[in-house]
Amino acid sequence: MIRSARSMAGLPWIAAMAFFMQSLDATILNTALPAVAQSLGRSPLAMQSAVISYTLTVAMLIPVSGWLADRYGTRKVFIVAVSLFILGSLACALSGSLSMLVISRVIQGIGGAMMMPVARLSLLRAYPRSELLPVLNFVTMPGLVGPILGPLLGGVLVTYATWHWIFLINIPIGMLGIFYARKYMPNFTTLRRRFDLLGFILFGLGLVLLSCGIELFGEKIVSGMMATSVLVCGVLLLLLYITHARRHPSPLIGLPMFKIRTFSIGIIGNIASRLGTGCVPFLMPLMLQVGFGYPAIIAGCMMAPTAIGSLLAKSTVTQVLRWFGYRNTLVGITIIIGMFISSFALQSPGMEIMVLILPLFILGMAMSTQFTAMNTITLADLTDDNASSGNSVLAVTQQLSISFGVAISAVVLRFCEQFDGTVVQHFHTTFLIMGGVTILSALVFMQLKPVDGRNLITNRDQPRQKT
Repeated sequence: MIRSARSMAGLPWIAAMAFFMQSLDATILNTALPAVAQSLGRSPLAMQSAVISYTLTVAMLIPVSGWLADRYGTRKVFIVAVSLFILGSLACALSGSLSMLVISRVIQGIGGAMMMPVARLSLLRAYPRSELLPVLNFVTMPGLVGPILGPLLGGVLVTYATWHWIFLINIPIGMLGIFYARKYMPNFTTLRRRFDLLGFILFGLGLVLLSCGIELFGEKIVSGMMATSVLVCGVLLLLLYITHARRHPSPLIGLPMFKIRTFSIGIIGNIASRLGTGCVPFLMPLMLQVGFGYPAIIAGCMMAPTAIGSLLAKSTVTQVLRWFGYRNTLVGITIIIGMFISSFALQSPGMEIMVLILPLFILGMAMSTQFTAMNTITLADLTDDNASSGNSVLAVTQQLSISFGVAISAVVLRFCEQFDGTVVQHFHTTFLIMGGVTILSALVFMQLKPVDGRNLITNRDQPRQKT
């Protein structure tokens, strides 16, 4: 069946909804953990499994989403994914014990692992590369708001309603997504390929152990030797996957696509630069509460300027890229982001509120520009044959790099606590270090050529008509 332009126009809205649900759910539970723990009769310190179970499930199953979409079709897999996410959300709200909540979060994670990657894969196949920039620019807007809105909304719902509503709000949004997916989403498929079970075990388990190892360093719940062992095991499994993929005729994640220069630079740049940007939503609310003495709901509101800046910058990203090109934009904006992260070391409890808010607003604009440019240049030169695998790798990278940013900044903060000084000074040192790491990550984008990404911002082809 031929898809009309009107029908295709609904696809970015579906992807935006999926991105918002996933990013909101990843952060909304954090603020509500004490209330959930009290309701379930557990200590708040024992509730981390409810957060980690979701994150690890998503990280492990994202690579499978591409294979499922190729085999059964993007629309069918997306509808199943959203249905599982809704079912998991309802089960979370009805949970009467921590064990039940963890199981429900795993069900949520299975759906969350497929929602956004499959939606973005549909966009990648529905639109030519010349249309990809404005489309992905639109889709990422709700995803930028989710991590900022999550902690604030979680605090409001816990304060004025009950913790159950942090899960129940997913149900009407998900039902709306299923309705529009049935109406607007194409069911793209490709030639069937055999599922790489061994590759899935090596790659998925390697990612889980790598993520757990970094988390263990940050949380300090086990010895440093144990955390190092987990981290090394994760790296070894990923190296074993590389050896396996070179020999397998149809691996889960194909290695030849890493020979595409823009893709490799985009993936490495995502990991390196998000170490800094991923720490800001974690460190800033902590510094405002622990260091400056702000209440939790005020600290949550203080992050709103970042979201507002992100949204406003979306209207200018395309023009900025046309003026300066991808290479100059990514190098320059990454340095600017690093400088602003470092500038938080100059903030003190006695400062005027506007002095605290303005840098967060500008940082939001810069981060929005960087994320859009990074994502589009990563996908720019992929073909229909490797679009599925490349999209999965990008999704895994984004999911894990944010966690890495939080975990590594926590390690740095705890390291700083070993030295003399006030709590605020420890936060200041951490921001300086993470800002420096971000500035150094600009070296990755210097490997781009001035002509890279030009096809994304100069050609004005019409969207492809898909069956």
